[in-house]
Amino acid sequence: MEFSSKLLENAVNEMSQLPGIGKRTALRLVLHLLRQPEHQTFQLSEALSKVRAEINFCESCHSISDKALCEICENPLRNKEMICVVEDIRDVMAIENTSSYKGLYHVLGGKISPMDGIGPQDLNITSLVEKVKKGEVKELIFAMSPTMEGDTTNFYIFRQIQDYHVATSTIARGVAAGNELEYTDEITLGRSIIDRIPFEASLKS
Repeated sequence: MEFSSKLLENAVNEMSQLPGIGKRTALRLVLHLLRQPEHQTFQLSEALSKVRAEINFCESCHSISDKALCEICENPLRNKEMICVVEDIRDVMAIENTSSYKGLYHVLGGKISPMDGIGPQDLNITSLVEKVKKGEVKELIFAMSPTMEGDTTNFYIFRQIQDYHVATSTIARGVAAGNELEYTDEITLGRSIIDRIPFEASLKS
């Protein structure tokens, strides 16, 4: 792709590094920004700079937050004895949109994937196990995407906490195998949370 401007080329190259954005789409987006009022482009740039520089992660669940504790962890109406284990913030948002779950979350920040060089030590697993050891948790709900990596992560955590008195369950497989939670419709995901099954039973299926 030939560019008439080095500045344009640099902007397109940076934009195309975003997931799902190829060079042609990046060019279309950059040209769109150039057609907008200057202040709108600067507002976008400022918002991205601030979110990168000032964003925090909840000290308890590791979700993205503006404060030390996120609004969900601070909410006194949430069931603090129930923790839903998810991969990232997108899964928290997907489950919250179902209005079917009133407990807390624990964001792992990924899933075990040896092919990608991601091991248990790269995830927020230790802090989750510590919560269980302290007796703060009555039930862990594994809500990882039903992929091989998700199942591997669930099983690893299960092995770490199986000697403690905590119930473990997994979302019902109304979510098709291989699907990511964020792309599952709210009704199916909500039913999967409500109809969750004991984790041990999922190992036999």
